[in-house]
Amino acid sequence: MRWQDMKTNRQSKIIEIIQKNEVETQDELSALLEKDGFCVTQATVSRDIRELKLTKIPTAGGRQKYAVITDAPENLSKKYERVLREGFLSMDMAQNILVIKTVSGMASAVCAAIDAMKMREIVGSIAGDDTIMCAIRTVDDTYAVMKKIRRIVE
Repeated sequence: MRWQDMKTNRQSKIIEIIQKNEVETQDELSALLEKDGFCVTQATVSRDIRELKLTKIPTAGGRQKYAVITDAPENLSKKYERVLREGFLSMDMAQNILVIKTVSGMASAVCAAIDAMKMREIVGSIAGDDTIMCAIRTVDDTYAVMKKIRRIVE
């Protein structure tokens, strides 16, 4: 695997981890990454946090947790597009169901990126290891989503 692919996979996993967990420290984040099979150093995690522009926000329990900065949608949009572009292999449709094939292990990150793009046509999506299934409102909407995705990945 290329270095850039490893970095993209790791950063996608970081976003996924902090969205699902209340991660307060770099050590906690490192441990969760290692649990998911990523071998990381403190310097790598620190650099990823800076590149992803993560910030700490207060939790209900008075602690803090990492979060993605939401006041820069254009920056996030580019990151999500990069994840989609680097993980995408192919797509096909069956009426209003869109099936997207990804690099092995990238479906969850690509699915999270697609969800973050908030395409109104997509009702919901689910990811496996290398496959995503999107339920789309209509057949015409499926064509529209495929066109949007093609524009991003080409």
